[in-house]
Amino acid sequence: MSRTPLFLVACTLLAPIHAYAADTVAPPSTFIGAGLWTRPAYVGSDNSVLALIPLVRYYGNPWFVRTTQGVLEGGARAEVMRGFNLGVQLAYEGGRVSKESDFLKNHKVESLSAGASWGVHAEYDTKIGPSPINLLARYRQEVKSDRGTQVDLRITAGIYGGELLKAGVFAQTTWANAKSNQTYYGITAPQSATTGLAVYNAASGVVSSAAGLLWSYDLNAKWMLQGSFEGRLLQADLSNSPLVQTRNSRYASVGLAYQF
Repeated sequence: MSRTPLFLVACTLLAPIHAYAADTVAPPSTFIGAGLWTRPAYVGSDNSVLALIPLVRYYGNPWFVRTTQGVLEGGARAEVMRGFNLGVQLAYEGGRVSKESDFLKNHKVESLSAGASWGVHAEYDTKIGPSPINLLARYRQEVKSDRGTQVDLRITAGIYGGELLKAGVFAQTTWANAKSNQTYYGITAPQSATTGLAVYNAASGVVSSAAGLLWSYDLNAKWMLQGSFEGRLLQADLSNSPLVQTRNSRYASVGLAYQF
């Protein structure tokens, strides 16, 4: 299978959501697999959902596809200095499914269809002592331009590197412009008339901050388990949206992947 179709197959067959096994934690190999993810129906919801997620990591020259940096994304990248890469990417954007949330169903809030974003990223790999460090800055513009733009700043650090078990921690902050925040948290006057929720106009700013634990465990030379735990805090201003039931969200995942 050629490199570009590999990305398309991963997006089409495995494409619901995110996986969180970081490149600094997982072995430096190509792998593909799937897992289970428990997550809120949307950031700010108090309903939890169990979903199937893809696990994929492929780095070619220049093509790549991965779920190891928080989103399902693929594109091209190049090392411009030792450890420093610049790239362009397409990413899967999950939208919001109303039937996953009792609150949204009861208020007849419409779903937001899944979509895609295009963007650029800069990534730096280094070490502090024996600990591998990955720094990522990523710009994402949704293909549906009225849905706006987001920027991710992410750091991942390896904290344990045994022969079979590897573990790390990460932190991420996401900023969005007014279009993006309004798409996911705003209530227009027509929507207010339909849902009974108060009008809310969202401004640009930080969306959320997250921190978590990542791990991988080699079952043998070809198969490995991956998992994660994450806590995410919605920023204070967006908590005023009528759609937000809680500022705190929790995520956990576990999956099985085949290494090439």
